[in-house]
Amino acid sequence: MQSTLLLLTLGAGVAFSAPLLAERQSACFVIGNTALPAEVATVVTNIGDRITCDFSSKTLSGVPDVSSGDVSFSSVNFATSSQTPLAFALSEFATKIPLASSDLATFQNQLDVYLATEAGIRSVSGNLAIKVPKFFLQFQVSRIQTAQGNPPAAAGLQVDHLRDKVLKNAASESKALLDQVTALAKVLA
Repeated sequence: MQSTLLLLTLGAGVAFSAPLLAERQSACFVIGNTALPAEVATVVTNIGDRITCDFSSKTLSGVPDVSSGDVSFSSVNFATSSQTPLAFALSEFATKIPLASSDLATFQNQLDVYLATEAGIRSVSGNLAIKVPKFFLQFQVSRIQTAQGNPPAAAGLQVDHLRDKVLKNAASESKALLDQVTALAKVLA
């Protein structure tokens, strides 16, 4: 009888822990049911533990306001600006001179809230205008890492690749703004 009771207790523990585990693996900012592209799903896994959600405040496509470190998406939300997405990114996410003195942790937190919000938008098949400032932030993080002597090894995270992603996604922006991005890509110190 004792062994039967032990097995029932162990079995009950497994039954109760499985749903709890599934809840912990679901990121608070993935609010919809649309399947995420593999690259975005990987990002969700990588940043999920650094992001908190404020469900009392919604941002783009109904995604909760997300925070990473001391940065919330609502504090750096391009969509609340009267500027174009690229003009906003260039002014809001400007680096210091010299580049290596820029605060990498702050830029990473800003990027994390953009990545989380984009994943949430994708989960509800929302508008992806967020891609321009998100790619710009990835570009800036790569520039800072490079200037600090730690350039990203992955080809998709290198400055020139990210410059091209910004330019491609911001193709409808003014030539003057696009030229600023091209110029920034050459400043890596």
